[in-house]
Amino acid sequence: MTAALQDSVSIRPLALSDAAALARCHARNRAYLQPWEPVRPESFYTAAGQRERLAVSLAEQAAGRSFFWAVVDAGRLAGCISLTDVVRGAFQNGHVGYWVAEDRQGRGLATTAVGFVGAFATELGLHRLQAGTLVHNTASRKVLARNGFAEIGTAPNYIRINGSWQDHVLYQKVLHG
Repeated sequence: MTAALQDSVSIRPLALSDAAALARCHARNRAYLQPWEPVRPESFYTAAGQRERLAVSLAEQAAGRSFFWAVVDAGRLAGCISLTDVVRGAFQNGHVGYWVAEDRQGRGLATTAVGFVGAFATELGLHRLQAGTLVHNTASRKVLARNGFAEIGTAPNYIRINGSWQDHVLYQKVLHG
């Protein structure tokens, strides 16, 4: 699924050929993203490291367990969004994750991308989406609220971010009543 979102913005599936662009974008945004992400090995910032991650991601996608997209602005990679941990059966649930480059902040890209994944998850027949943000990540919390996600609580020491276990506010969006 690909979508044109705004005049110069689109979302398209990630491909192995995106490895070099992903490496460059992550390297450019390393300091900016560091407070919001796990500690990354040096290989993460290389085309080879990104190619390896993409290969694993695309295998997960082929199995229907996860889906990954590039957010492209003016022909340049501006971020990524994912739908991961898709569980079928009685749960019908998935997790949303996203990031946007520092120089593309404040333009509604994350809000639009989360809406895109919500529509995709609805097409998949999922019942519910989950997302979590660091307690102090007010921008991400606003993105989720704008997309109809409801806060369901705080998970203490939830994910190891920037080298330490940090609390996260958990959100959900029920897609089918």
